[in-house]
Amino acid sequence: MTFSATQRVFAEALGTLVLVATVVGSGIMGQELAGGNIAIALLGNTIATGAILYVLITALGPVSGAHFNPVVSCVFALRQDISWREAFLFMVAQIIGAVMGAFLAHGMFDQAIIQVSTNARSGPSQWLSEVVATFALLFAILMTLRMRPSAVPAAVALVITAGYWFTASTSFANPAVTIGRIFTDTFSGISPSDALPFIVAQFLGGLLAWVVADRTLG
Repeated sequence: MTFSATQRVFAEALGTLVLVATVVGSGIMGQELAGGNIAIALLGNTIATGAILYVLITALGPVSGAHFNPVVSCVFALRQDISWREAFLFMVAQIIGAVMGAFLAHGMFDQAIIQVSTNARSGPSQWLSEVVATFALLFAILMTLRMRPSAVPAAVALVITAGYWFTASTSFANPAVTIGRIFTDTFSGISPSDALPFIVAQFLGGLLAWVVADRTLG
């Protein structure tokens, strides 16, 4: 089945919207139910995010490739799997979808729709964690596409699930999601002043994964 450019861009916006709504919404729910136990809140956040990633990639992968992530779109443009024009349109759609996803989560939990995070996430350990998390994500995507394409939804869901727990940053690994999380002053938010270093680290991790997977092991 062939999908139009408009359908592909819409799929990226929709998928990123649902992803961020899940990240933010499950963070709110986890925090409300955990009784102050951050580990329990994070566990709920982790399970929901991994589960929705598997569903979204399975459902929308045939439409747009299910990037939902500007780093993924950038790497796929570097590989010439998509054009730079389409990559740019995907990135714009992803960012818009991410912000709308945060707003949707707030609406579901009867919170102020527009918020700005005050959640500080900064420092070398956080930035290194985002390099590692995004490297792991892109490496998993590129190598699984080559070795076992049908396993990509599970591979992505599992690497993000693991990343929540083995990185100090809880594995944002996605510039669009990072931007969306600026607009929620809840469990999963990140303050605007801390977002740019995360985004730089994410692109660095993605580029390193591309070099290793396609240029070294390719």
